[in-house]
Amino acid sequence: MRLDKYLKVSRIIKRRTVAKEISDQGRITINGKVAKSSSDVKVGDELLINFGNKDLTVKILAIKETTKKQEAAEMFEVLKEEYKEDFRL
Repeated sequence: MRLDKYLKVSRIIKRRTVAKEISDQGRITINGKVAKSSSDVKVGDELLINFGNKDLTVKILAIKETTKKQEAAEMFEVLKEEYKEDFRL
């Protein structure tokens, strides 16, 4: 599955266009390699997403074409969530 679609279906990022923009800016890595929105993701991959104010590391547990809101959280596991000092409230 494409990276941008996975981020939207799993609800890590709410809109696919936003997921595409972030990944095409080089702010997402898959297993340590910079990823584009069209990069393929598979079960077991680790994603590092730079949101600007925080870095989120997740591991892909499942890939589904569609999902309900309650099931979306079962598609990934949050491994690490780091807030950057400049943005912390």
